[in-house]
Amino acid sequence: MVSLDLNISDIERNLCGVIDKQLCNCEQHGDFVSVTSSKTDHPSGCPACAEEDRRLREDREVLEQAAKAKSKKLEQRLGAAMIPKRFVEKSFTEYHCTSKQQEANLAACRAYAQHFAEHAAAGRCLALLGNPGTGKTHLSAAISRHLINRLGMTAVYRTVSGLLQYIKGSYDRNSDYTEAQAFASLVEPDLLIIDEVGATKANDFEQATLFTVINGRYEAMRPTIVISNLFPTDLREVLGERSFDRLSEASGIVLVFDWASARKDIL
Repeated sequence: MVSLDLNISDIERNLCGVIDKQLCNCEQHGDFVSVTSSKTDHPSGCPACAEEDRRLREDREVLEQAAKAKSKKLEQRLGAAMIPKRFVEKSFTEYHCTSKQQEANLAACRAYAQHFAEHAAAGRCLALLGNPGTGKTHLSAAISRHLINRLGMTAVYRTVSGLLQYIKGSYDRNSDYTEAQAFASLVEPDLLIIDEVGATKANDFEQATLFTVINGRYEAMRPTIVISNLFPTDLREVLGERSFDRLSEASGIVLVFDWASARKDIL
């Protein structure tokens, strides 16, 4: 049996203010000495329990800090993705289906996200084509959120006009990034979403720029999602044969959205 000293030394009395010691028992750890000090308003409890509580608090703090760091990292990734505010919280479950074709496209987009590692290994792209207001951007945002939140990957959203402006910005003498850096930032993400393809009449600069981006990602085996209100035949003409060919490589997936706009239902 461990000997427990109930005597109060001069050092304990003068420096620590100890005025009493009592032998107590902890159901979990056995006998211990409870100390009463003039500096506290209650006797001390089991020191082993106190140590366990301290370790639990430290572990809890570590987990809370890790959770905060993870949340901040996700926020940074979502911010870097530049998904439009209207779509940043969109998910697959929020996509409302009223037809078999909508259900099929939803299932295909969900599968693309869930099996993205396989698609990435093949460099397989996805094209969401057809009428405006049919949920193409919604589904692309849901895919990007899955990659960022569930898989810890990077995804970037750009409209064609935004992408072109970003590239042109590198030509300004006061720009803090070069053309090479601009293209690299579009090639490096695990997924790039290019929206509003064909929204305006394409010129040579637009076709050349989009080819540089699409081809760079093609060579790096990184998938691209293209969103357009055009249908496949028209998209080929707008993008150009070379870009369209790169997107079609490795059995690229094309989903057609040919039903009426859902936006008309809320007007």
